[in-house]
Amino acid sequence: MENIKVKEVKENACMSGKYLDPKADLTFKLVFGEHPDLVMSLLNALLPLADDGQITSVEYMTPEMVPENPGKKDSVVDVRCIDEKGRQFIVEMQLYWNEFFQQRVLLNASKAVVRQLNKGEDYNLIQPVYCLNLVNDVGFESGPDEFYHDYAIVNVEHSDRIIEGLRFVFVELPKFKPKSIPEKRMSVLWLRFLTEISGNTEDAPAELLENELTSKALSIVEKSAMSEAQLYAYEKFWMGITDEKGFLEARYNKGRAKGRAEGRAEGKEEANRDNARKMKELGMAADVISQVTGLPEEEIKNL
Repeated sequence: MENIKVKEVKENACMSGKYLDPKADLTFKLVFGEHPDLVMSLLNALLPLADDGQITSVEYMTPEMVPENPGKKDSVVDVRCIDEKGRQFIVEMQLYWNEFFQQRVLLNASKAVVRQLNKGEDYNLIQPVYCLNLVNDVGFESGPDEFYHDYAIVNVEHSDRIIEGLRFVFVELPKFKPKSIPEKRMSVLWLRFLTEISGNTEDAPAELLENELTSKALSIVEKSAMSEAQLYAYEKFWMGITDEKGFLEARYNKGRAKGRAEGRAEGKEEANRDNARKMKELGMAADVISQVTGLPEEEIKNL
């Protein structure tokens, strides 16, 4: 590890306040991957669970989704746990939306289902899998206030008919407004924790400090509570995110430039064809037209 002083790390632009951003990989896992009471509260608040289906206890499972076949794709989730009923829960924090995110979520959820049964066991032993995906980006083409997206396996013509077993919830954090869901206080508090606390936060909102669970989460992401190694890992995470964002923007700009160049080339070719048609109507020879326009003689003959 590079020799970086704690003071130099703390003065970094991404951690100038009292707290560290809870959406970072390190802090998110410290809060929700090591404290069962906090992840249980988050899940109860944000998942579509019935009143009699609330989670009362959880145990953490390995976040590594290793396939039984070594030739298949390995993957790692942010947080994975199981409750007293055997239901499995996967929690993912995604900073930037990309075209592969939904497919990765589907793959990990499917692994959690198929790995429940051993050879010879009955299918009725399979327990539901819930995936809670918190996205710090806009990835769905929906209204500006529609930040909560609940997906289930439903009948196409009768959406009230559901095949239980897989449930996917996506929360677009940038669209969240506290007034959107006043009926569930913990939903609002957890989403405020994720959206209002950042590396520049000096004073946390009183509502978050007054609640026992969010106050505990705040104490975990306090900069002063971090070791030098953790601060270094946090800084490296944001550097990696910046590089990733720059790469995606560069790829997007390159694609746009390529599209514009191809468009100009197509436009030039079409203009040459128009000129070739006019010259052909004037009785000019195909070889002469080819020299002027650059079009093949065979193409000119077919115009």
